Amino acid sequence: MTTFSRRILRPATLLLLLPLASATSTKLYRPAAPLQGAQPDPQVLAQFGLYNSPKLQAYITQQGKRMTAISDRPGDYGFTIVDSPVINAFATPDGHVYFTRGIMAYFNDEAQFTGVLGHELGHITAQHGKKQQRNSILSSILVGVATIASPNLLGRIAQPAAQLVSLKYSRGDENEADQLGVKYSTKVGYDASHMANFFQTLERTEAQSGSSTPTFLSTHPNSADRYQRVKQLAAQAQQSLGKRTLTVNRDSYLRSIEGLPFGDDPRQGFVESSVFYHPDLKFRFPIPSGWKSQNSPEQFQMSEPNGKALLAFLGVGGSSLEEAAQTLAKKIGITPGNAQRTTINGFPALVFEGDQQASQDQQSTPAHVQAYIIQDGKSMFAFVGLATAATFGTYAPQFASAAQGYQRLTEASKLNRQAERVHIKQAKTAATLSQALTANGVPSKRLEEEAILNGMQLTDRLPAGMLFKVIGQ
Repeated sequence: MTTFSRRILRPATLLLLLPLASATSTKLYRPAAPLQGAQPDPQVLAQFGLYNSPKLQAYITQQGKRMTAISDRPGDYGFTIVDSPVINAFATPDGHVYFTRGIMAYFNDEAQFTGVLGHELGHITAQHGKKQQRNSILSSILVGVATIASPNLLGRIAQPAAQLVSLKYSRGDENEADQLGVKYSTKVGYDASHMANFFQTLERTEAQSGSSTPTFLSTHPNSADRYQRVKQLAAQAQQSLGKRTLTVNRDSYLRSIEGLPFGDDPRQGFVESSVFYHPDLKFRFPIPSGWKSQNSPEQFQMSEPNGKALLAFLGVGGSSLEEAAQTLAKKIGITPGNAQRTTINGFPALVFEGDQQASQDQQSTPAHVQAYIIQDGKSMFAFVGLATAATFGTYAPQFASAAQGYQRLTEASKLNRQAERVHIKQAKTAATLSQALTANGVPSKRLEEEAILNGMQLTDRLPAGMLFKVIGQ
């Protein structure tokens, strides 16, 4: 499958999949051969893209190498920041640690970042991922958005382009990773108690989003006293060092993320009033009324609220409409039929239908598929609608409406939409965080959001000269 551009589509909803949870454990392991994960996985980069900041990439690599050198399993590990607003950090079994730009925005000092880095490195050195790998490392982030009647077909379309690494570690594994994270970050000179503070930030973020069960808690079991346990681990680690002063580095970390994009980047596509806009590629199309949507780098997916139908928009390889149709049909496992040339708002197009080919492991009724291939300059895009044969007639008009609504984007207000960014401000006088944020133009409806981003309460007092974050253009 071809991607639309450098970074065409982004996740539109907040997901907290940071693999952090708690339990008590005294598990030991025996060192084995070092791992070789210095290069990022092409599939991960295809999903998220590389965040374009040589400065931050060099920073995470430097910190990672320092920690690797004192770890229990030295190796040629890799450390990468990916271009995703999702708050997440994960480690792959081959020895690579990934941080999203989303999580980098929520750290408030170097000690927090290094503690989580140590936690992820702990998963690698304890080989937790090796155990989980045989239980399938990759899980789709789209399952929560749409459960199509034919999961086999959904997998053929969605999973290759929308997989997120999400290792479901046991409580024991998570606790061991906590212990190792505290151990490693303390050993390189940081105050590991700040890692526990970051957990509180994550929980506040989920509470604000209205989720009854935080995603990172549902996929990685937690306990109510997690914060206290990690604090205790940090205190014990610090006690063993005697009077040695440990590093926090709040100001230097905050200055390092000045200008970091925050949240979804509208340049990579955004939804507004049931319309999907893509400023960089200059197109727009409507979303079926009431349907859910999910944005990712390689496709934009829309789903009927009850999961009875799915409509995906994606890029397709091919030098002609007919070649693109053949490529797509093979990709999703159907035999195309009734192919017809047409024109959609001035763009050459081709429409075809087909039935999903049954497979031996298929557990559900095959879906009927309708695809619209649109040629936009040198690019080929496809709308792929799926539903069971019995219900296809109900949803076909909605598939057609979205595809036939594809048109050139000309509205200046949409074409010029820019991402919000993290800006570091300095308190001019002593004030509460609420007062400082308000003085910097933060509207009242966003005060709590930005208090969480700062890891503080709105009533906390900032002395004159203290740095803090503000979100803006």
